Amino acid sequence: MARVQKKIRQEQLKEKLVTTPFFTDEELAAYLRVSVQTIRLDRLELGIPELRERTKQMAEEAQNKLKTIASTDVVGELIDLELGKTGISLMTVTPDMVFEKNKVARGHYIFAQANSLALAIIDAPVAVTGVANIKYKIAVHEGDKLVSRAEVVKKRGNKYFIWVKTRNDSQEVFRAKFIMVSLEPDLHK
Repeated sequence: MARVQKKIRQEQLKEKLVTTPFFTDEELAAYLRVSVQTIRLDRLELGIPELRERTKQMAEEAQNKLKTIASTDVVGELIDLELGKTGISLMTVTPDMVFEKNKVARGHYIFAQANSLALAIIDAPVAVTGVANIKYKIAVHEGDKLVSRAEVVKKRGNKYFIWVKTRNDSQEVFRAKFIMVSLEPDLHK
């Protein structure tokens, strides 16, 4: 009986990491109602690396797919990328990104994370931001870890309609709707 439960638990573990790859061992243990040690043993048996290594592997794979901008132009760390469809980036708010007086993040860093992610997912050699409709929902502070997820919701001609949602650990802090325009590269320069 324990063997069946173990197989089921391991399948649930694999499924959970497909949908939420950034879950820590502690979060997985709480989700599956087992000890952290059980999660670590299951990961080892299944050949699933720890969170830090999973994140690093995903980032390397995503960087290799970039077409519109260079990896150094992405604000935050690009973690996942499916050109023309979706992308995920991570950013930790550092002391140089906040106002000195109140330690609240400067909005242009949050916007830059979302905007560069929107550019990154476009499957074109050159693109620019045509329109940006943005909303800051709550204050972000020094030390917050922000996860941005971008999705192409529609493509019409050379225009990509992209929604980006940025969350901290507990809630959505920012959202944007972009119209990105792919341009033919200027071959005369």
